[in-house]
Amino acid sequence: MEVESIFDHKGVKIHNLKSFKKIKEPYESGVSFAENAKIKSSFGLKNFEIPCFADDSGICVEALKNKPGIKSKRFLEKFSSNESAFEHIISNVIKTKNNKAFFKTAICLSIANNHHIVFEGKINGKISIKPKGSNGFGYDPIFIPQGYEKTFAEMSIKDKNTISHRKIALMKLESFLFN
Repeated sequence: MEVESIFDHKGVKIHNLKSFKKIKEPYESGVSFAENAKIKSSFGLKNFEIPCFADDSGICVEALKNKPGIKSKRFLEKFSSNESAFEHIISNVIKTKNNKAFFKTAICLSIANNHHIVFEGKINGKISIKPKGSNGFGYDPIFIPQGYEKTFAEMSIKDKNTISHRKIALMKLESFLFN
């Protein structure tokens, strides 16, 4: 929704893989957010023969040695519920007395086979000692952005999307494409 709202006022129609039948996302085997984004945008360029962009995002928690990072989605899937994953993270934060964390996004724009441009966004913050809020998804209930008192999940979607790591990267992409 963030992507569509940014490009809608530019008269650009955005398609995603869900718009096409029988197309599965490629496996993300990169060792960085930028590499995973490039895998996905290159896949789109190859399959549709038009410039494509894709993102990869995740949370990095200092108490977990900046993990789960690029494996954020898979990390959640290892637990029986998001709440169990949150308990694991929070217990490590308490044990190490280190609540620092950040969200990062890399967007790769693939223009041609050997022409890729990466735009990154990052927001620093901390892990909440207990999950709060019901908006958003993923790790939003335990992430408090720097300078704020609320978790992403306690913020309205509009407010979160104004400051998010993805918004920062998308604004860089927008600036590149339209300025």
